[in-house]
Amino acid sequence: MKRRNFIQKTALTGGAISLGGNFAYSNLTGNPLKSHKFNLNYAPHLGMFKELAGDDPIDQINFMADQGFTAFEDNGMMKRDVALQTKMGETLAKRGMTMGVFVVDKGGNMKNTLAAGKQEYIDIFLDGCRRAVETAKRVNAKWMTVVPGGFERKLPIGVQDGNVIEALKRGAEILEPHGLTMVLEPLSDSPDLYLQNSDQTYMICKGVDSPSCKILFDIYHMQKTEGHLIHNMELTWDEIAYIQIGDNPGRKEPTTGEINYKNVFKWIHEKGYNGVLGMEHGNSKDGKAGEQAVIDAYIQEDSFL
Repeated sequence: MKRRNFIQKTALTGGAISLGGNFAYSNLTGNPLKSHKFNLNYAPHLGMFKELAGDDPIDQINFMADQGFTAFEDNGMMKRDVALQTKMGETLAKRGMTMGVFVVDKGGNMKNTLAAGKQEYIDIFLDGCRRAVETAKRVNAKWMTVVPGGFERKLPIGVQDGNVIEALKRGAEILEPHGLTMVLEPLSDSPDLYLQNSDQTYMICKGVDSPSCKILFDIYHMQKTEGHLIHNMELTWDEIAYIQIGDNPGRKEPTTGEINYKNVFKWIHEKGYNGVLGMEHGNSKDGKAGEQAVIDAYIQEDSFL
């Protein structure tokens, strides 16, 4: 082989390894690299690495584990086939991964609002809690997301608060015997949502007064609605049971927006948090390179020690 051609071929091979990261390297050599050891329990979701891992949910979970991720979350778990739920749970257990949140099926974020105090809405919510217990058993889940619904403009806010607290107390009664926790998520998606801020969610959790009702602090949403992330997490820390991630603007992986995630992750680690941080965001770039960029971003922002 001529020296010029050899140099060109070597450069192309090196570029392929760089572009694909650990996954491409392991494919080329046949020897998987040692997975990265993260300081926190970041949880990807299905679809985040489908170009690198393939469409099969089990292959995707195994790929996440191979990269060093120690947790997984799946908002739509309750709507999946029971056989798939069981297989996913078995795979997570085999790979030593913690199951993060799935969403309690109550009809959607804006529907069946608990703030209205209507029995029909409460019944739908409680039915979702009962079914969530069975789903949690299959996948060994401990947390499930609850969004109370829309703002009920015909009622004073204090009455709405009371209605929400009473409904959540009844939900907690279902979950407590099983050691499960619903995590309330304040959202920034619409001004018509009842639950929007961390201090409001803190008040609701104090009112319910149950280990089965805590806060899901979604950093992306809370950056949009209130900012002062570390300050507000400190104020509400004793009620926070779950954290989710997304940079702002754009709701993509850390390093793509304005949030200093390395500093936030460092603070969370110093608090002794050993729970899950759900990667509830999209990828900023398409394809395999975009998926590798997500992995690289977490490796970078997790290097705070």
